[in-house]
Amino acid sequence: MSAFERLVGPTLLRKSAAGTESVSTAEALGGKIVLIYFSAHWCPPCRRFTPMLVQSYNQMKAAGKNLEIVFASADNSESQFNEYYAEMPWLAVPFEERDVKENLSREFGVRGIPMLVVLDEDGQVITKGAAATS
Repeated sequence: MSAFERLVGPTLLRKSAAGTESVSTAEALGGKIVLIYFSAHWCPPCRRFTPMLVQSYNQMKAAGKNLEIVFASADNSESQFNEYYAEMPWLAVPFEERDVKENLSREFGVRGIPMLVVLDEDGQVITKGAAATS
């Protein structure tokens, strides 16, 4: 089991032409720099930050950067999650996996959102709190 599978579980959500589908965590994150994005639909600073992160993500992917973002939602309902995730081009921890999200929050000491945790290809922390607000 990879470090990423231990952190986020065996599967993640990914956008496809058919909508949202499950994908193997090992397949989706293997060998990549991974950013875990803690955010929520109800959070005004998150709503301002997400479009900027989408733009940066799209630019980095177009430039061939070997990275991926995983959304760890603090939304209160699956409908909020679905509406907010529709604005994001990256992966997500499935909403129903609340224990995974809570474990991630504890693991990385999330105290406020939005927050980005950057991990190297082996799942080791490069930086955390990259987007935290005061």
